[in-house]
Amino acid sequence: MYDDNHLATRLRAASLGETDRLFAIAGFGHPLSYEALFAAAERMAAALADAGVKPGDRVAVQVEKSLETIELYIGTVLAGGVFLPLNTAYTAAELDYFISDAEPAVVVCDPAREAEITPLAKGAKVLTLDARGHGTLRDAADAAEPGFAAVPRGAEDLAAILYTSGTTGRSKGAMLTHRALASNSETLRDTWRFTADDVLIHALPIFHTHGLFVATNVTLFAGASMIFLPKFDAEAIVAALPKATALMGVPTFYTRLLEHPGLTREAVANMRLFISGSAPLLADTHERWRARTGHAILERYGMTETNMNTSNPYEGERRAGTVGFPLPGVELKITDPESGETLPQGEIGLIEVRGPNVFSGYWRMPEKTKEELRDTGFFITGDLGVIDADGYVSIVGRSKDLIISGGFNVYPKEIEALIDDLPGVVESAVIGLPHPDFGEGVAAVVVAEKGAALDEAAVLAALAPQLARYKQPKRVFFVDELPRNTMGKVQKKALRDEFAETFAA
Repeated sequence: MYDDNHLATRLRAASLGETDRLFAIAGFGHPLSYEALFAAAERMAAALADAGVKPGDRVAVQVEKSLETIELYIGTVLAGGVFLPLNTAYTAAELDYFISDAEPAVVVCDPAREAEITPLAKGAKVLTLDARGHGTLRDAADAAEPGFAAVPRGAEDLAAILYTSGTTGRSKGAMLTHRALASNSETLRDTWRFTADDVLIHALPIFHTHGLFVATNVTLFAGASMIFLPKFDAEAIVAALPKATALMGVPTFYTRLLEHPGLTREAVANMRLFISGSAPLLADTHERWRARTGHAILERYGMTETNMNTSNPYEGERRAGTVGFPLPGVELKITDPESGETLPQGEIGLIEVRGPNVFSGYWRMPEKTKEELRDTGFFITGDLGVIDADGYVSIVGRSKDLIISGGFNVYPKEIEALIDDLPGVVESAVIGLPHPDFGEGVAAVVVAEKGAALDEAAVLAALAPQLARYKQPKRVFFVDELPRNTMGKVQKKALRDEFAETFAA
């Protein structure tokens, strides 16, 4: 049906001809069949084409989670566009950078933010879509003719750009091809044994890899169904468990579900798989979940730039504290950070990966691409890892100061720059500390000028309008000076050690 469009063909293949098969059921909005999903996606594609989207054009999207957003994603692929989802928490200042950098042909936003975002669009067509699926985009799609013919796109054409912040403060747009998304979805479907009989509880956001290119794509590639929830809600998930077979979540999902009295072995009797990712899962959470439900959570490892790289086995030991083995078709090695040479098994070093899942570079950043994507095709992840004697991969740290809080990437440099600009601040260091709910909690350590009228509440209040909520520090500490080495570099490890028990349960 979409034979000349590499990704669209594969998104549709498992459900083609299955007129009545349900794609999304219960939990959110209306039941939606595969037939209706793709018919609506074709109308979305027609609306985008009418708005001026040409092959390779970016479609920037900052909207609340809805089934119509899934239709928009597929419609963008059908129209030959490049889907650019943006976190709904981003402020206008953050959006200004993304839109200026990506230069989209169309920007889709919530109607409530249209007046705020239109000046940032810089000539791009602005369309709206709210959480109920209403807005000018939906109106245009409803008015479009059915049966849009998919725009031909090859395996190496871009399908999406996802921005991942840089430690220098400038965000990088990871370019993901049709091949990268399709190959990884097929691999995950097969590795995790997804079939048309599966029902996935989908409670993740759909503006990043986990919720869109893992949960949604795997469902589509299997012809499975979803219980589509607007957000994480422990009560709603527990109620859905008897009707579902799988759940994908971040560690926060599992720690909060463990607090719910309805999480019992009887409640999960129909479930076959619980998957965790986007942040480290504590071994304690793993063991408590197994004791409570009889299920071992399957932890995996991926990145914006690579989709998924590794997974604990579907059959066999799901080892707590590890992310399992490289996925089929993915090569993974541990290298010396200085020389780039492969290290012997058991030694800690940089994780590098190569495979069809890996991105094609950073949008309009050839120098940065060259730094992190080797000529051999190996991507330098920046994560420090080790492979044990049994072949299990463990993530032991990060060569950069990336913080992963609640599944979202937080880069300290961005926050430090804002704090350092505050009156009365000499300097600051932002660190991630162990957090029982979020994996890591953001904390700021500040050196204030002598006599400055500055306290924790003042710093937090100043940051609130400038940063998405997940980036905002949960605590602010004041010290006389930051620890440094002989070269003058701030020793963040010393700070993490000093304040390690801040969020202890």
